[in-house]
Amino acid sequence: MSALVLDGKTVSSAVKEEVAKEVKALSDKGTNSCLAVVIVGDDPASRVYVNNKKKACEVCGIKSLEYALSSSTTNEELLSLVKELNENPEVNGILVQLPLPKHLDEKLVIESIDPKKDVDAFHASNVGKIMIGEYDFLPCTPAGVMEIMKYYNIETEGKDCVVIGRSNIVGKPMAMLLLHANGTVTVTHSKTKNLKEICRKADILVAAIGKANFVTADMVKEGAVVLDVGINRLDNGKLCGDVDYINVSEVASAITPVPGGVGPMTIAMLMKNTLKATKLQNNC
Repeated sequence: MSALVLDGKTVSSAVKEEVAKEVKALSDKGTNSCLAVVIVGDDPASRVYVNNKKKACEVCGIKSLEYALSSSTTNEELLSLVKELNENPEVNGILVQLPLPKHLDEKLVIESIDPKKDVDAFHASNVGKIMIGEYDFLPCTPAGVMEIMKYYNIETEGKDCVVIGRSNIVGKPMAMLLLHANGTVTVTHSKTKNLKEICRKADILVAAIGKANFVTADMVKEGAVVLDVGINRLDNGKLCGDVDYINVSEVASAITPVPGGVGPMTIAMLMKNTLKATKLQNNC
């Protein structure tokens, strides 16, 4: 059996197209949408992400503002900029690109962003809303996984769902979204015993552990849907996910590739969150 390829590029294009229509409709009525992106230091991966976000904004008709700060920026300087953006009525979404240089207090910076402009959905207030299911914004990567499943009509209700990884950015919110969609969810991590056996019971398996080719074919139930959130660079420079794609695709019924799977969805959902922020702030 060869698995259906869940193409994130196709889904992300559809999401961005929809966002662009709504952004234009708002703009025609005099309401513009604006995302401010703050990048500190010169991390090459962060620079690529920021450039991709700017391109997506252009496609969607969202104005993008970039604030590139030196790696010697202090907590006070960064917090001062965030405060300024919080108070700027023309800025609808604020994104501080992570990771920050080690001398900066990531938690403090995230908590300083106005929850109504927190389009990454990392603020404790937005995380709490996800727990109770009354959210305005969803973290972009888990939301992207759900959007892929929706696009391909993959049913979660009553399904055994296993998430590998318990990070605040992906693993935990991913589990909550699957739970809200009536999945029966197990969260596994580095201390989980009998990981292979647990994974083999999954109808839907989400890999977000950050280890190249960690999920092998013998960990996957025949016919399972496999969503690979990982992005790892091998010694030869090639990108790969957390899933051994070639072998697992012989067992799974559907699978996301890396690159081109969940990755493009993260930025598409950021655009969706920025639009949502614009609508909430303008009572649209």
